[in-house]
Amino acid sequence: MQTEADYYALFEAYQRGELAAGARASLEARLSAEPRLHQLYTEYVELTGTLLAYGERRRARHTISALHEAMLAAETTPATEVASPLTYSVNPILRISRTERKLREFWSGHRATVGVAASVAVLAVFSTLLGLNLWRAANTEPSNGYRMLRLEVAQLKQSQRALTRKVAKTSGVPAAPVNNGKFSGTGFALTADGYLVTSSHVIQGADSLLIEGRDHQRYHAETVYTDAKHDLAILRIKDSGFDGFGKLPYTFKGGQADIGERVYTLGYPREDVVYGEGALSARSGFNGDTAFYQVSIPVNPGNSGGPLLDERGNLIGVVSGRQDDAQSAAFATKSSYLVRLVDSLKNRQPVQPYHLPRTNQLTGAARAQQVKRLQDFVFVVKVYE
Repeated sequence: MQTEADYYALFEAYQRGELAAGARASLEARLSAEPRLHQLYTEYVELTGTLLAYGERRRARHTISALHEAMLAAETTPATEVASPLTYSVNPILRISRTERKLREFWSGHRATVGVAASVAVLAVFSTLLGLNLWRAANTEPSNGYRMLRLEVAQLKQSQRALTRKVAKTSGVPAAPVNNGKFSGTGFALTADGYLVTSSHVIQGADSLLIEGRDHQRYHAETVYTDAKHDLAILRIKDSGFDGFGKLPYTFKGGQADIGERVYTLGYPREDVVYGEGALSARSGFNGDTAFYQVSIPVNPGNSGGPLLDERGNLIGVVSGRQDDAQSAAFATKSSYLVRLVDSLKNRQPVQPYHLPRTNQLTGAARAQQVKRLQDFVFVVKVYE
């Protein structure tokens, strides 16, 4: 894997024209196609430009200093002296004007001050570059090129306020603090009696959680367990009036899915549920992580935590993120890891037993019918901090 230093060496050879025609054409094609590489090249150009400009300023300052010393030496050297310290063509017989004399006096008296000012300016430039790099690192997700798909919900607040008032009147469910809503993702039913699944990064930092379905039924939920390594979280409805989701129409696949299988997902990248379909591209995820699948489905912020199903209606994964520099490259945690997580929690108290669905009611149905039955069990997960 190439490091940043390797790329900088490549960029330097490119700038100097030392790359062969084939390598140069390959790099230019990558710069056009890969946003991350283009950004790295832009940073390299900015940094080297700053260093070159600094070098030019230093050379100019040294030239001026040498000329000034030569002129001072010419003034003090006797006319009979044969050797002259002059390194520039200066005629000592010329009269020095009052303005030039004042400039010389200023330079002699403030040479140290000017040097310090120049040093401070250079330090300021490098401090700014370092600060920008630190800010970029602090605001970039840890894995280069990988984006988790939690959605900021600031743009949804206005419509949510109106919906909250309407639902609170009809259902009696206490209204959530709308002004504090921060993020949202997707979740889906794990059991008929009130357990749900979403991505762990969706609920990160949550003080309270609100689950909302397509018919605007709303439930308060609590986190039962999170598995950050595999980006999974199990939630539970905690409203006393909740009477269950009903019989789940899908089952959870415990084994591996096959490359090339047609797959689809439902999610909430906006207020309405959105359908997406594609194919299973690889049995490993970002950077070869074997706990994830790669799928060719366009996904957006808000899709995290959504179900990934095969053509027979088996749930095979949980949507987690996407790769920014690869078109339609999404990743989903394998359902086998979810099944293992549920099995490991069965004997934990005070959590009541999990009853995973055993009958798949989607097998053999047309895709439109599958989606129609599935969407009643897929929800928006709204996070409040």
